[in-house]
Amino acid sequence: MTRVSHSTHPAPPPPPRRIALVLGGGGMKGFAHIGVMRALDERGIVPTLYAGTSIGAMLGAARLGGITADELAERATKLRRRDLFRLNHFGMLMERMRSPSIYLEDPLRDLCKAVVPEGTFDALSTPLLVNTVDLERGMPVVWGSPGLKDVPVQDAVYASCALPGFFPPGRVGGRLCIDGGVIDNLPVGIASLAADLIIAVDVGSNDLRPIADAMSLGFANIYMRAATTMMHALQQFPLTHWEGPPMVLIRPRCGEDWLSFSNIADTITEGYRAALKALEDIDAFYDQPGGVYPRRRFELDVDREKCIGCGLCVSLAPSLMGLDAQGKAYPRTRTTDWSPADGDFVQYCPTNAITARKIERIVPLKAGERGAA
Repeated sequence: MTRVSHSTHPAPPPPPRRIALVLGGGGMKGFAHIGVMRALDERGIVPTLYAGTSIGAMLGAARLGGITADELAERATKLRRRDLFRLNHFGMLMERMRSPSIYLEDPLRDLCKAVVPEGTFDALSTPLLVNTVDLERGMPVVWGSPGLKDVPVQDAVYASCALPGFFPPGRVGGRLCIDGGVIDNLPVGIASLAADLIIAVDVGSNDLRPIADAMSLGFANIYMRAATTMMHALQQFPLTHWEGPPMVLIRPRCGEDWLSFSNIADTITEGYRAALKALEDIDAFYDQPGGVYPRRRFELDVDREKCIGCGLCVSLAPSLMGLDAQGKAYPRTRTTDWSPADGDFVQYCPTNAITARKIERIVPLKAGERGAA
């Protein structure tokens, strides 16, 4: 009688999950990224790829260079305005409108050299993507991508931080480059090509609250307000139409002042708080087919007395809002499940006629389920 042999070899372990940490630009608000890194360390979450724009690129590179979150926090809290922003007096006097920048290049260069590792992208132990814009060609260039690795990391990070008008553009591999936030302040798309899960941290454009006296801010802050508005609009489309792997979107509440050095410690703490909250159910997000998380349930309402029937909410969210026979806005559904990327149309209402009230927390998803859109 022939004995049937059954294999006792265990099934091969599943491949390790690829986690991309994407750190957006946002000036001094970007120090919230340090708090996020601290939270990831506590959860034992180790990114397999870093991607960033501006200060996000700098802090991601610093981390890959071996600087811990605690060391970054210590350096950040000691940073002073004069360490980074020194007026280009000679250039402004001699070249006037032809001067390439308001501030000198050297302080930003020195900061990059102090925290960003030397060498090229090929030498890094973990992949890093640094988002820039080629100023002469008017196109995005993401250093660290295939075919774009044989350049100094420090040069790429400087260019990614070179906010136009504030700092001179930087040469990277023969290209004249500037801050990648001009086109993409949160480069989740390119990072998604090598990730099963994305953890994205948006500090640059999520807190556009009304301000009372914009004219008193001065030209630098007026420019940053306008740039923030532009970046938010550019960023919202890929987030609200996201078709990549599941994304955990973290949006710390850091205020609006990109250039303030007065509350760096609080900014780091806020990044830590926001990350812990967003990561609570991360184990349920890994196996989702896509979507942006975490999701919360909101109840929509419209004050008909305030509604002027402009239709902006319907144009921005036609699946959620409509106009009735009297030309007044109404919610097509009373409740909706939103990610942090949703709901912009509420604050865009010119008469504040729309309200969205959080009514409950979404029950954590089970593996294979997908959150309501």
